[in-house]
Amino acid sequence: MYPRRDAHRPCGATLIELIMFIVVVGAAVTGVLGAISYATRASVDPMIQKQALAIAEAVLEEIQLMPFTYCDPDDPQAATALSSAVGANGCTAAASIENPGAEATPPYGPETRLSATTPFDNVNDYNGFVMAGGVVDIAGNPVPLPELAAYTATVAVAGQALSGIAAGESLLVTVTVTHPSLNPGLVLHGYRVRYAPNALP
Repeated sequence: MYPRRDAHRPCGATLIELIMFIVVVGAAVTGVLGAISYATRASVDPMIQKQALAIAEAVLEEIQLMPFTYCDPDDPQAATALSSAVGANGCTAAASIENPGAEATPPYGPETRLSATTPFDNVNDYNGFVMAGGVVDIAGNPVPLPELAAYTATVAVAGQALSGIAAGESLLVTVTVTHPSLNPGLVLHGYRVRYAPNALP
C-alpha cells in the first residue's frame, strides 16, 4: 500500500507567487539599471578629467618654476634689490616693480607668455593669463591634437599669507581648466614663496 499524502501540505510555489516574484525582481533590476544609467550619463569621461588635470599641472609647474623677484628680472637692480621700493636698494623705476599681471609698457613690456623679446619672467606675470583654443607648448607651437582644442586654462595669482609668511612674500596660484564636458571646471591650487628674491632666470 502506498503512503497517504497529506492533502493540505503545499507542494511548491503557486502561479500567483511566481508572478509576484518576477514583478518584484523586475522592479528592483529596473531601479538598479536606471541608477547606473544616470551615473554614467552624469559622470565625466575619465580621459577628459585626466587630460584637464595634466594641463593644469603643467601650467602650474611652469608658473611655480618662475622667479619671484621684487623687480622685473630685466631691471638692472633686480639681482640686488632688497624690496620693491624705488631706489638704490630696490627697483630702478616704478614700472619695473613686480605686481600681479604682466608688464604692459616698455621697456619691461608688453609681456606675453611666448614673446621672443619680453616673455613672462616672473610668477606675477601669469595673473589673468588665459590659454584658450587649444594647448600651446612652451616654444609657442600648437600641440597637434585637435581633441585638445576644447580645453581652456585660466590663471589667477594673488598674495596669500601662509603659515607666518606675509601675503607679500607668498602667492596663491590658481589654475582653472575648463572643457564643455567638465561642469564645473577642474581647479588646481599651488603656492609660491619668495625664498630667493634675487634669483634671476
